Amino acid sequence: MKLMRWGAEGHERPGLVDDDGGLRDLSAALGGSTATALDPEVQAALARLDPANLPALPPDTRLGACIEAGGKIVAVGLNYADHVREAGMQVPSAPLLFMKACRVSAPDAPLWLPPGHSKVDWEIELAVVIGREAICVDEADALDHVAGYATFIDFSERAWQLEGPGQWVKGKSFPSFAPIGPWLATGDAIADPNALHLWLEVNDQRLQDSNTAEMIFRVPRLISDISRHMALYPGDVIATGTPPGVGMGLKPQRWLAAGDRVRAGIDGLGEQQHVCRPWPATAL
Repeated sequence: MKLMRWGAEGHERPGLVDDDGGLRDLSAALGGSTATALDPEVQAALARLDPANLPALPPDTRLGACIEAGGKIVAVGLNYADHVREAGMQVPSAPLLFMKACRVSAPDAPLWLPPGHSKVDWEIELAVVIGREAICVDEADALDHVAGYATFIDFSERAWQLEGPGQWVKGKSFPSFAPIGPWLATGDAIADPNALHLWLEVNDQRLQDSNTAEMIFRVPRLISDISRHMALYPGDVIATGTPPGVGMGLKPQRWLAAGDRVRAGIDGLGEQQHVCRPWPATAL
């Protein structure tokens, strides 16, 4: 099942994508709630519905982030061996974690370039969205806590992240740096989250092209490890790391500029497209 959120920005409502790619409204089925269903038991009830009986939405309906903003974003660094090599770093002995202190944004929202930016970079990632509280869970039970999976791009300002008094959270948290969607594929729709093709293009040039099978630490290990250091709650996102091909690793290095177009996707999870724009004073 593919769950999405649709409607005007800030007023999105729940919906799903049917088997033919049509958009359907789930508002009435969820009792008028504006929240995307993340609990596995609720998802099981929704799966029993016939999408043909749900109200159809126009094909040009705006899709927002596939989950509500508000959960934390726990990101995993250096989780693909080839990316570790291109970054000139060592393979970590355990998952390397950092936080993105920004809200999730829509799959076609502008990428806002911060004032004073110099090294804005891209990273296609598989997002794991938590559906059931996870605290100190075993790897064998980890996937039972997953609401679903989504396409995610971890945008970064590398100078803020790594240079001078840089800190990872500083370089990772500007508004629009965490787009997710277009939809959330529930766990039963993805046979193996570590067998998915993922890719990213800048101005139609493919720069990242890999598979989640190349992860150093796989999804169950990530969930288990993170849950031993912090509680994971419904709506929390785990960004599972990126393969090689980021701007920082190219020779010469390459950074995003106003007017650049970023397009990315993951098999079964849909595509995103973003146009880079300078940050306006009125964007808040």
